[in-house]
Amino acid sequence: MDGTNDASPSLKLHTRLRLWEFPDCYIFEPIDGIADLYLSVSRASGTMNLVEELPSRGSSTNPKVQTVYGVMGVLKLAVGSYFLVITDRDCVGSYLGHAIFRVTGLKVLPCNNALSTTNAEQKKMETKFSDLLDAAERTIGLYFSYDTNLTLSAQRLHDLGDEYKSLPLWRQAEPRFLWNSYLLEPLIENKLDQYLLPVIQGSYQNVHAEVGSEKVNVTLIARRCTRRIGTRMWRRGADPEGYAANFVESEQIMQSKEFTASYVQVRGSMPFLWEQIVDLTYKPSFDIVRQEEAPRVVERHFDDLKKKYGAVLAVDLVNTGGGEGRLHERYAKSIEPILSEDVRYMHFDFHRVCGHIHFERLSQLYEKIEDYLKKHRYFLINDKGEKIEEQTGTVRTNCIDCLDRTNVTQSMIGRKILESQLQRIGVLGVNDTISNHPAFDANYKILWANHGDAISIQYSGTPALKGDFVRYGMRTSQGILNDLRNSLARYYLNNFADGTKQDALDLLQGHYQPSVSRDMAVPSKAGLLESYASFRLAFALVLGALVFMMISLRQARNDVRHLLLSLLWAGLCLGITHFVRGNGRTLTNRPRFYQSRH
Repeated sequence: MDGTNDASPSLKLHTRLRLWEFPDCYIFEPIDGIADLYLSVSRASGTMNLVEELPSRGSSTNPKVQTVYGVMGVLKLAVGSYFLVITDRDCVGSYLGHAIFRVTGLKVLPCNNALSTTNAEQKKMETKFSDLLDAAERTIGLYFSYDTNLTLSAQRLHDLGDEYKSLPLWRQAEPRFLWNSYLLEPLIENKLDQYLLPVIQGSYQNVHAEVGSEKVNVTLIARRCTRRIGTRMWRRGADPEGYAANFVESEQIMQSKEFTASYVQVRGSMPFLWEQIVDLTYKPSFDIVRQEEAPRVVERHFDDLKKKYGAVLAVDLVNTGGGEGRLHERYAKSIEPILSEDVRYMHFDFHRVCGHIHFERLSQLYEKIEDYLKKHRYFLINDKGEKIEEQTGTVRTNCIDCLDRTNVTQSMIGRKILESQLQRIGVLGVNDTISNHPAFDANYKILWANHGDAISIQYSGTPALKGDFVRYGMRTSQGILNDLRNSLARYYLNNFADGTKQDALDLLQGHYQPSVSRDMAVPSKAGLLESYASFRLAFALVLGALVFMMISLRQARNDVRHLLLSLLWAGLCLGITHFVRGNGRTLTNRPRFYQSRH
């Protein structure tokens, strides 16, 4: 285990800071004994300087003081800057011997005192941007370590030289998975290496168990790619460079008998240009954008995967028919020119084969990919850090959302790989399986169910569907009811909340930069209808006409005029329903920074 990451960064990161809030500046005082200098930040402009002592305090000065656990970064807007600091953390476990923390509290420190001297238009624009930072404080699934690089898998960390691993953590980080990459830029410019804390978004799950007489530790880490980060309906497909939406790397690490093993698999939206814009219908139509570009975008995506993972097996779980079928056909045709020994494609119609309850039929898929998994193996080192096995290829799984069907499938692959690893080091017998060890089996299912839920909540706003099968190994009536509730919650969030969330993500990731240029386009302004668009408005319009129609029908027995009124209200109800459907996209909560690719 120690051989995987036996070199440490040359500069230790600050683990605890005392934050002083003075009227004109913020002061970060290291209280971990690593350094004597203080970081001073101007509340007017956000400029940063290292100082030797605190500002003098008069009798009337009573600064607010609190402990923080790191600086997430700095967001520069049109006028001011905003510091994101970690106010609370939980230690959730370890990664290859180093403590891992989950962010449980975030605070935004505004450095915009100069806003008082700007014009009204700039103030209005700055207020709109800063309002989005409320979403930043509610960001979930953020993890970090003060001592090791969480953005790299165990195999990639092992293969790095000591010289590379002695660099500051932010310089070691894999840019794709560095959630606060854009936010760190002002700190990098000021050469504040001891404040540069790399953060990933994803999931960390861990289970300890005894299998026979041996102790087994299994860790499951998800790393979300930030290149095309976003919400379920506002980030589909891939961008022209081949970066896919909801792209997540999942690494399963096993430690037992002084061996460490790892297996990496990935998920991501079908990697060509397509959309599914919300319009108040339960399942909006799929739109394939610029079909002629699909083969080129797919090729770019898989070229990138080959550089990072070696061989790639693409497992496509979408339906053969309907709208999903059109996407499947485009994907299959686009990937065909690049199929080779290193790039394989397999379609498995999950719903047709497994239905809604027979997920055990996934064994049919495993039979088809078993030879590939055995050929490309997994990463395995002994107690001396010597590499015994190397993973030379990965499995890329997708459905439409890359959440529910994908997580069930990935958990099956992870289980088969783990059994192979445990058999290799002698914890399991040749024909033994995890299912033969009930306590371990139950914990392992929960591990993957929690993993899937975390990824799903970040992308869709709800836990994963079909989670009961992953959690218990079978479908349950309660699980089906949970799926119904979560599906309705997804509908509401996708239509009436995710637009604002998408804007906040684009702002935090630097995909929209209001301070880059005065000529940069401002966010689109809402029209009159959009200004009042909400679930309540759309629902109230239809419901109001229905209520008046029912009242008139009840009175029609006493007065024929009420029958005419009920017909009038019925017509009005139909007209309003038609209006709502026709303006479905307008009535939804849309991102202001988003541009359709049509």
